[in-house]
Amino acid sequence: MAKEPPTVSELRKAAEVTDQEIDAAVDAVLADLATEAYPLAKGWTLDLVAAIAAHKASQDALLTDRESYKRNMVRTAILLAHPVKG
Repeated sequence: MAKEPPTVSELRKAAEVTDQEIDAAVDAVLADLATEAYPLAKGWTLDLVAAIAAHKASQDALLTDRESYKRNMVRTAILLAHPVKG
């Protein structure tokens, strides 16, 4: 059985992705929810639409007007997502 790619959180712990790159991905989601292939770092690409779709709390948060809650939930969705190398 093939192992899943690491999560963004695991890549952050391994210093493959920085906090600034994660923050930029959060900003990209908040600016345009239709962003799919988002380049992170070192060849990693994240499908932001899929990341949000896989995290119900972030979907719900995007429907509120509480900006800090939106940002935190989107960040959580991104940290849990599995980017691809390529």
